[in-house]
Amino acid sequence: MTRSLVIAPQWIGDAVMSEPLLARLAARGEELAVAALPWVAPVYRAMPQVREVIELPFAHGRLDWAARRRIAATLRGRFDAAYVLPNSLKAALIPWFAGIPRRVGYRGEGRYVLLNQRLPNPGGRPPMVAFYSALAGEAARGDERPRLAFEARVVNGAARDAGVEPGRYWAFAPGAEYGPAKCWPAGHYAELARRLHERDGLPVLLLGSAKEAALCRQIEAAAPAACRVMAGETSLMDAMALIAGARGLVSNDSGLMHVAAAFGLPQVAVFGSTSPEHTPPLNTRARVLWLKDELKLACMPCFERECRFGHYRCLSEVAPQRVEAALREVLPTS
Repeated sequence: MTRSLVIAPQWIGDAVMSEPLLARLAARGEELAVAALPWVAPVYRAMPQVREVIELPFAHGRLDWAARRRIAATLRGRFDAAYVLPNSLKAALIPWFAGIPRRVGYRGEGRYVLLNQRLPNPGGRPPMVAFYSALAGEAARGDERPRLAFEARVVNGAARDAGVEPGRYWAFAPGAEYGPAKCWPAGHYAELARRLHERDGLPVLLLGSAKEAALCRQIEAAAPAACRVMAGETSLMDAMALIAGARGLVSNDSGLMHVAAAFGLPQVAVFGSTSPEHTPPLNTRARVLWLKDELKLACMPCFERECRFGHYRCLSEVAPQRVEAALREVLPTS
């Protein structure tokens, strides 16, 4: 059996998008360990094909040369192959230091010495699932989509700790690490929460990181009867479990959007500055609202963190009523 080490990407959404690659590798008999930063490691714990998750103690953006050498020394002789998913030079250092015989990845940032099986860098912004799956060296398949799974006890435990019942609450993920040009307005989220709560009487859990807690409190203040702030109060593992147990999720283009898609949850994703052609929620129960064709804004998609014109029309003109209607479309009929 081939023992393989996967060097994980640093963002939650990208980690989710790498699952089809890992499924391919496992299906052909490779035993997988994943080396991941702590904030994405829980994603790989929801992939049954991963035998081991190795958490990397690196700060975001730092080379940490000595620490990488130390970790590589503990891995020497354990693996036959390594798949380096990020394109950075530093991501390829551990497999090289560890002397892993076959080291696969894109050429990236001048990694000719570090990798010995290199793919040419693709142009533009390719779909991320295909981008990662190509590292398996197999022909692309159009039906691939990420899949995550938790045991029922994990989902039930997270719901119990949050004081809710599985299937009897909504989840919103109103933040986005990239910036405000990805974020549907807080007032729109609040109005949608009020509409859902008035119709179904179910609470709305506002999920996200500690950085997004202030935004979630703003939404809660505008819809106090409907909302509960969970951002910054749960681990990523628990947030993922709460998503898995929710009736449905509404989000921006974000990592938690991809988590919901991988659990097959009914969901609506609001896109603004980014494009669903690049990072769509790969889920038959997903609806995407992106007003490029309707608004005919020449700037869409701009891929900027903030709107250069200051109006954020690509997001603000997506009405809460429209999001609610899209969400109702994908809910089970029974």
